[in-house]
Amino acid sequence: MNRLQFFKLVWIPLLTIVILASGFFLGRVTMNPAELNDLEPVSDDKREILYWQAPMDPSEIYDGPGTSKMGMDLIPVYAQENQQKSDSSVLIDPAMVQNMGIRTSPVQRMDFTRMIRTVGEVQYDEEQLYHVNTKISGWIENLHVHFVGDQVQAGDSLIEIYSPELVATQQEYILALQNVHLASKSTLTSVLEDAEKLLASTRTRLEYWDIPASEIERLSETGEIKKTIVLTAPTTGVVIERNAIVGSYVDIGEDMFTIADLRTVWVHASFFENEVPWIRDGQPVEMRLSYLPGKTYSGKISYIYPYLREKARDVHVRLIFSNPDLDLKPGMYANVELQGKVISDAVVVPSEAIIRSGARAIVFIALGEGRFEPREVLLGEEGGPNNNYIRILDGLQGEEEIVVSAQFMLDSESRLQETIQKMLAAKNPVHSTEPDSGSEVSAESMMHHEHHHH
Repeated sequence: MNRLQFFKLVWIPLLTIVILASGFFLGRVTMNPAELNDLEPVSDDKREILYWQAPMDPSEIYDGPGTSKMGMDLIPVYAQENQQKSDSSVLIDPAMVQNMGIRTSPVQRMDFTRMIRTVGEVQYDEEQLYHVNTKISGWIENLHVHFVGDQVQAGDSLIEIYSPELVATQQEYILALQNVHLASKSTLTSVLEDAEKLLASTRTRLEYWDIPASEIERLSETGEIKKTIVLTAPTTGVVIERNAIVGSYVDIGEDMFTIADLRTVWVHASFFENEVPWIRDGQPVEMRLSYLPGKTYSGKISYIYPYLREKARDVHVRLIFSNPDLDLKPGMYANVELQGKVISDAVVVPSEAIIRSGARAIVFIALGEGRFEPREVLLGEEGGPNNNYIRILDGLQGEEEIVVSAQFMLDSESRLQETIQKMLAAKNPVHSTEPDSGSEVSAESMMHHEHHHH
């Protein structure tokens, strides 16, 4: 066989096969986009795609795959896989969950309490304030306490008052006492009884003027009449008011001294409305002073005033502290700290997990596989570590996993998907129409289309 015959029998058929195969391949490569769209992608994912959205802007949605305005590949949003799940749940593509920075945390059960800090002012214990006055009028002849701030002991002499009425009553008492001695020698019983009644009446008058019993006994034994009456300190404390001047006239009931026993003091503090549920009568408190760093004083709540101060919008609370060393001086400001009452086995979540929308409070439950469910909850007290937790009264059981970061984006996504699903249902309830690839669908255009359709 010569070369020409070999070329015709062998090489020409081989070249023909190569050319035909190349033409078929080139024809498939140059297939138009419409034909490409008819090709089924090889994928095991059989979920229904509702729409496509931009990974960085959930409000940027499209009917089909493509790229967003920022040049990023669109992410599919699928229909719900399990219809038994809540209709209010939202499904987010895992890639978008990562882009949104969603963090979750388990709902906690704990012994719930709160540390409350406020500022208080030291004041006198009003139950330990004593006014020194006289029940008889006269002139001040001598003062034993001259200055405000002087410390006195119970029974110390404070002031001497000359009273003509007191002198006359002492004279009457001595005469009545003498009459009793004379009447005791009489055989008439009525005479003795009358003398004893007069003596008792005069003694009672001296007692009503706060003349000590020892002074009355001294008067009975010696018969010596004193010109002045001495007023003594009713308690140990500090003189905080003095209205007495030597030589001045004082009338009955006029206050001359005020003595405060500073061995106990009151501290007045204020608490905000949301802190009131944590406090109660008798609750222990601690206090620190800026001028004595490192020293802590222990006290308790003695009274919670039953009204709210309108301007400050706070509740006034009275605390009581022991002050044996007199370190706590009225007028001082102090830092007050108390541990609130403990609520056992409370269901609590971080404050950042709560979405407050009007009258409702919402948390998002992480159901897994990119699905999140909004749940309405009833809020209780705020407290816990750093006061960053909220007690849940209703809506959670304490076993759920909740979203604690980017939940506002989830809330926006949930509302957006709900709106879009309603619009898509109005546009095409079966979702069988294949949209043009890359055509952007805005919420406004859908609403316009829905309005036009109706």
